[in-house]
Amino acid sequence: MRPFAPNTRNASKRHEKLYAAYELAFTIVQFCAGVLFLVGSWMFFYKTWETPAIWCFVVGSALFVIGPSLKLVRELHYAMIGDFADLAERAKQ
Repeated sequence: MRPFAPNTRNASKRHEKLYAAYELAFTIVQFCAGVLFLVGSWMFFYKTWETPAIWCFVVGSALFVIGPSLKLVRELHYAMIGDFADLAERAKQ
């Protein structure tokens, strides 16, 4: 199974469920990161809110790193499923 192949998500029902769960998590993380950046940007209009604005940007930046990391973890999860399935097939022979 090739990593990041677009048809991998349809390989089995388990793959479809994993894809849906990881996509939901990715969407939530990206949305939260975007909201933090928007709120942080607005806070910079007020000098007294500068420190919380900086923290919004730091946390938002971390979430922007976590988002693509979820996709990488999903692909590794797919690989593990494929490897175990291959081993089971070989054991039957």
